[in-house]
Amino acid sequence: MAVTASTWQPLRGDKRWAYLSRAKTIRVATANEDGSIYLSPLWLVVHDKKIYIPIDAASRHGDNFRAGRALSALVDQGDEYATVSGVRIIGSMREVEDAALAADLAQLVLDKYFHVGHPFAEQYLEFGDVAGRTYYELVPDKMIGWDMRELSVLPMPESRVLPAHVEDRIL
Repeated sequence: MAVTASTWQPLRGDKRWAYLSRAKTIRVATANEDGSIYLSPLWLVVHDKKIYIPIDAASRHGDNFRAGRALSALVDQGDEYATVSGVRIIGSMREVEDAALAADLAQLVLDKYFHVGHPFAEQYLEFGDVAGRTYYELVPDKMIGWDMRELSVLPMPESRVLPAHVEDRIL
């Protein structure tokens, strides 16, 4: 078996959901009608261990979701081996039709990406109304996660009590 980051240091269970909840960007790749790949970074929120993504009506992703075309997604971070972490997802999207859930998701997006008095929050909401923003649930068929940060030991001062027979020697 090949050794990969996900087998060496997997990111699973509640840790994976916490990681996804804090993530700011998910990169989503869908197949267009002509077979080409459409890739873009999107926002996400996690609610009840489900991933939701706001999509505006004119988005090619929305067309690809509704057509049931292939989808892959990636949430990742890290600039060097010791800080690399991520989750790769293969699955499909399901449109959120429950108006109450959609309103809750809109509030989660506002809470996550905008602070009180943020200068663009109102424009984001207004554009969503005009653009027909819809929320989709990313339904995973497969999730693969890794987190190399857990293997890294941070340098920090230590204090040890040594046995009485151990002493410094000056040579």
